Amino acid sequence: MEKFDLHILGCGSALPTTKHLPTSQVLNIREKLYMIDCGEGTQLQLRKSRLSFSRLGHIFISHLHGDHCFGLPGLISTFGLLGRTAPLDIFAPCELERLLRPWIDFHCGGTGFEIRFHTFDTRVSELIFENRSLKVTTIPLRHRMPCSGFLFEEKSGLPHIRRDMMDYLKIPVCEFNNIKLGADWILPDGTVVPNDRLVFPAEPARRYAYCSDTAFLPENAALVRGVDLLFHEATFAETEARRAAETFHSTAAQAARFASLAEVRRLVIGHFSSRYEDEKQLLEESRSIFENTVLAREGAWFRVRE
Repeated sequence: MEKFDLHILGCGSALPTTKHLPTSQVLNIREKLYMIDCGEGTQLQLRKSRLSFSRLGHIFISHLHGDHCFGLPGLISTFGLLGRTAPLDIFAPCELERLLRPWIDFHCGGTGFEIRFHTFDTRVSELIFENRSLKVTTIPLRHRMPCSGFLFEEKSGLPHIRRDMMDYLKIPVCEFNNIKLGADWILPDGTVVPNDRLVFPAEPARRYAYCSDTAFLPENAALVRGVDLLFHEATFAETEARRAAETFHSTAAQAARFASLAEVRRLVIGHFSSRYEDEKQLLEESRSIFENTVLAREGAWFRVRE
């Protein structure tokens, strides 16, 4: 099965610590890289991860708090120093280009690549990117400023040829693609061999959902129902539920309740508050409600479907 892996570059929240870096992730989907958020230090973490800068063509920014976008200027500058020529597509709330473009023009005016900004409405769920193998849809979140999560959905592949049937029926190789596309096979005596006897079904499409930063929004469960892997912020423990509500963040217990409501396969929690020296408390709190929970860690990576 081709790659669909999540790499954690940073999983801390706004206040810098020596333990965690601000939020950033990279999805490796069939050797193409898609970045989600870009806090300070992201380009260094990308280097440490041994992921290729040249394979990164799309960046998705959830909102414009600094711990989710302050790494963009440095990353863009580095792309220029590396001699990038391919376009860079940045998907973000509409204010980002207005804020970032003057900096780019001043510091990176001579870069040899085009930076293309794509805006979206954080209030609705909408398709914002699509290619032959992937589509990305926004997830409206509730935070102190306009904010969206993202749902990455692999497109279903074609079914697999049953080679034993091909050989038995003496079907030529030149017909394999038609059969993958749904054609039946007609024998010399006119007998029709239905397509479902000639192929194995394709693997179910893989799906990854990203929800950070947000207050607890159970109504969003329908948007991500049954995803293979969910990242949900868990800034606070339940003892700080009042603080979470005031700042429009979630507790680990709320992240777990959301995962349970959405019937996801696996939950990764992150965006940890600097007040926690050890996130074991958050992990235990989440696992008491949703057992298949793991902690985000800088340098960790997860297969979207195990």
